[in-house]
Amino acid sequence: MTPTPSTTTAPGTEKTPRDARRASLGSYLGATLEWYDFILYSTAAALIFPAVFFSGIDPALGAALSYATLAGGYVVRPLGAIIFGHFGDRIGRKRMLVITMILMGVASVGIGIIPGSSSIGAAAAVILVALRLLQGIAVGGEWAGASLMSIEHAREGRRGFAGALVQSGGPSGSVLATLAFGLVSLLPRDQLLAWGWRLPFLLSALVVIAAIVVRLGVKESPEFVAAERSAGLADVPLFSTFAQNGKSVLIIVLTALSPFFLQSVTSTFGLQLAIKNGNPQAATLWMLSLANFISIFATLGFASLSDRVGRVRVMVIGFIASAVLVWVAFALLGVTSVWAVLLAFVLLLGIGNAMVAAPLAAYMAELFPVRNRFTGVGVSYQLAATVAAGFAPLIATSLIASAGGGTALLTGFISVLAVIGIVAALASRRVRVD
Repeated sequence: MTPTPSTTTAPGTEKTPRDARRASLGSYLGATLEWYDFILYSTAAALIFPAVFFSGIDPALGAALSYATLAGGYVVRPLGAIIFGHFGDRIGRKRMLVITMILMGVASVGIGIIPGSSSIGAAAAVILVALRLLQGIAVGGEWAGASLMSIEHAREGRRGFAGALVQSGGPSGSVLATLAFGLVSLLPRDQLLAWGWRLPFLLSALVVIAAIVVRLGVKESPEFVAAERSAGLADVPLFSTFAQNGKSVLIIVLTALSPFFLQSVTSTFGLQLAIKNGNPQAATLWMLSLANFISIFATLGFASLSDRVGRVRVMVIGFIASAVLVWVAFALLGVTSVWAVLLAFVLLLGIGNAMVAAPLAAYMAELFPVRNRFTGVGVSYQLAATVAAGFAPLIATSLIASAGGGTALLTGFISVLAVIGIVAALASRRVRVD
């Protein structure tokens, strides 16, 4: 796999440490908000939304409908990747990232102010779905754009770390979300359902404001500027992506299925499983938060390692770890001990998943040329997210039911996804980027 050459001294295309820091900060804040919203919504979908937006129906059906809204946000992500990827590859990364941040903020805050079904009936669920779809479209363009701004401002030998700063927004957002939800979960159940759950959604406005301010001060990607000046842009990035880099799309989708599925299942089903087995809800949320905090530093460390020994080598080891450790972790989630729960979450998120996710942004960027990189990375990433993360709770529920309540089928499925990831990562070594 050969990275696209990028170093140049033409005006507007130089790479400076200051620009790299600002780009990474703006991208990190965006990724933090993305995952804050994701974990917040996933947690609320499991613990709150069935009672608030789907009350008056069978609890099992209410839970299924709540998870369906979670999946709906993922279904439209590829559409967002196509829209923002097209303009990001045609007119630049920076403007697209400001727009995605505004849309994400509007959707998140909007969810926090929707009246429940007891007040406005079925309209509550309709509004929830509409905002979730808007959020999904915005997120569809956010991750790719944020990753590329950070990576394309970074010098050679630092791309893995630059991409990991964006990836570390995942556990950072997870920490903030679980802390926020852990705090409001201390409220009495009736107050939590009435207003407490809304506070974490409303607080996302603070991250939105900070991210917009930083992004407005970031220069356009120097690699995009160089491609634009050399007439190296694609007329229709989506077409050129599949016509010229279709193999890269397939490889990335297969590579990303495992970390997406594992992250989503851990944050939803894993959380429920630990609570179901007698662990206090608030304490379990704190343990998940602590595990995510640990994974921030693990992600940065594994990314730096990938800059020295290669992306694929680190990711393959991570896939192997995921395939093995998931069996240990799910056994620990069945124990009534918050320390066992913490160890389970660390094994899943701080080791296996962190090793795969850490180099992922740079790994993906290096599989596409600059001319269609936003579209290629975005569409590939979001296709994997839609299939794996969006439907993870529904898939997990189905596998658990098929196993008579046991977790063997689910853990086996996760191990199979890890094996698929190994094959795809190794296949990427044969890809050559023009």
